[in-house]
Parts: sequence; C-alpha cells; structure tokens
Amino acid sequence: MTFDFLLRAVRRLVHTEQPSGGSARDDEVEADETWDPENPFPEVVAIEFNDVLDLHSIPPRQVRAVVEDYIAEANQRGVRWVRIIHGKGVGVQREIVRSILSRTACVVEYNDAPAEAGGWGATLVTLVNSERPPEQAFDTESGQSRT
Repeated sequence: MTFDFLLRAVRRLVHTEQPSGGSARDDEVEADETWDPENPFPEVVAIEFNDVLDLHSIPPRQVRAVVEDYIAEANQRGVRWVRIIHGKGVGVQREIVRSILSRTACVVEYNDAPAEAGGWGATLVTLVNSERPPEQAFDTESGQSRT
C-alpha cells in the first residue's frame, strides 16, 4: 500500500517505550504481521444512530453491507423514514442503494429526496410501521423504549 511507511512511522511513535529484552525491530516485525492491509482499523466503531446515512465516507466495497445493516437497524428501532445520501456522481452508488432497497422486505417505498434535502443525490426511504404497540414510545436519543 502507498501509505505503509506512514503507518509504520506512526506505530514507532506510539510505541516509543520498548519492553526490556525486545528490540524495536522485533516489535515492528510483530506489528506488521498482525496488521491487515485490507482492514487497518480492526476494532468495531460504534456510530450513533441517526435518520440520515451519508455514504461519502464509506469505501465503495462496504456500501452494500453498511446500507443493509443501517436499514435493518432503522427497522428494529421503529424508525419510519430515513434519508440515504449517496451523492450525485454518475449514479453507481445510487443504483447500488436502490437495488438493496428494492429487495428489502421492510422498505415500503423510496424516492429522490426534495431539492433542499439533496435532490437526486439522496434517497428518502419509507419503512413499514414497526410492530410496537402504539402506547409504547421510542426515545431516539437513547435507543430505548419509553413506557
């Protein structure tokens, strides 16, 4: 990868304290063996749920998984509408998103967002009503049911 040298330099700076008995070179080799160039950030990152998903920061090969997980999470939380921002571009991500939406059972409909919400660079999605009883409200900030 192009930035391997930067990652190694950062690791050397972060790991300036070396344990006794081991050399810096041994630690660098060990770090390189555990590092996966396809997944430089192996830890799971929890992102606060929001009714808008912006795909600009998502690598193209992960868009399908992210959108599928996002729609499933929105449905589980009882969210009725979401907006997925895929960008205008040439329409590749838009078609990927819409192909996922067309085969997802909990999606009622999807359309271009209004101009003030992204136009054809975003898709508004309507999800089925959740099976929650009407008297049970849902707190979107905490992700917990309110009774």
